[in-house]
Order: sequence, then C-alpha cells, then structure tokens
Amino acid sequence: MHQVMPIDMEKDLLDANRKLAAENHDLLGRSGVRSFDLMGSIGSGKTLLIQRLCESMGKKGVRCGAVLGDVMGDDDYKRISALGIPAVNLNTGKECHLDAHLTEHALEGIDLGSLDVLFIENVGNLVCPADFPLGTDSRIVVISVTEGDDMVRKHPLIFKEADIIVINKSDLASIMEVDVNILVSDARTVKPSAEVVITNAKTGEGVQDLIRALGI
Repeated sequence: MHQVMPIDMEKDLLDANRKLAAENHDLLGRSGVRSFDLMGSIGSGKTLLIQRLCESMGKKGVRCGAVLGDVMGDDDYKRISALGIPAVNLNTGKECHLDAHLTEHALEGIDLGSLDVLFIENVGNLVCPADFPLGTDSRIVVISVTEGDDMVRKHPLIFKEADIIVINKSDLASIMEVDVNILVSDARTVKPSAEVVITNAKTGEGVQDLIRALGI
C-alpha cells in the first residue's frame, strides 16, 4: 500500500499538469502566438539563443516575447527586457522545473495580443522539465558541447520529448575535444523525428537554421 500511493499521487500530478498545459496551449493558440519551451542545462546558452532569435526575427517584423524561468533571481530577465523584448521573470523557489500552473500565471503578465512568438526558458537542468509540458507548440532542448559528447546518452528522456535539439557553442568543440558528430548521431538515435541544429549563439551562427526549424 505504501508503494502504491506515491505512484498514484505522481500520476495525478502529471495528469493535472497535462490538463493545465492543454488550457495554456488553447489560450496561446487563440491569441495567435507560436510558443516554444527551451529546456537545457545551466550554461547551455538558452538565454543568448532567445536573444539572438528575437533580434533576428524582430528585423523581419516578428514580434517576440519571453518568459525567463529560474529557481531564483532575475538576471536573464534583465538581459532580455533591456533589449526592449517583452519579458516576464518566473522564479520557482525550490522547484527544479517550470510547470503548466506557473506558466499560466506568467501568461497573465503578458499582452499576448502584441506577440507573434513566445519563448519560455525553463529552469536549467536535463531531468525534471521532461515530465512537465507547459502548453507550448514545440519543445526545444539545448545542449552545449562543453557538457561533453555523452550527454544525450546520459539524459535520453528529455531528448525524447524534444521537437528540436540544438547543439550550441560549436566553436568550442575542438577546445573541449568533443566530437559534435557523436552528439548529432545520439540525438537522431534517441529522437529520429527531431530537428537537430548546430549553433554558436555568441556569433549568431546557425540561428537562421534554427528559425527555419521553428517554422517561422
């Protein structure tokens, strides 16, 4: 009996999150907003990628906004909002991931009618966010070559949830003695249907490829 209860409670929690995620997705869809959940480790480059994407798409008249999720602090929020990009800071406290309920409240702080695209930066890790969809159109996992060429094999579940897999900081591959081809091969093995994009967010290399993968 004691072993059954935690399983039931977890199922109820995940079911409730999926229901709220569906409601978030409906809201974003009715508002005409394309939405993307960016997952990945701390330091993988999620925030800078959001910046580059918003800058590039903004030049084409695409109106972008962002929700910046973290355990504590507002550093990422300050970086993005300083560029004139509509943004909301979202702290989880002790939680290691965003969920649909937190996302629902964040959406209340955004004028969705003024946006075409919304990026939601999840809390930085490759484990917890996998089980908690937020209601976005697509899920993106960002991995940096600085994490090693075995990270996909070590964290297959989150990559299975990804529609797009980004391999970032490609310029550091040789310095880190990391074979990018291994990461690409592992990504395509774990999730054959996912788009795999190689980027260097620092220089903007690969950002246009990522925009095409987003379908924008």
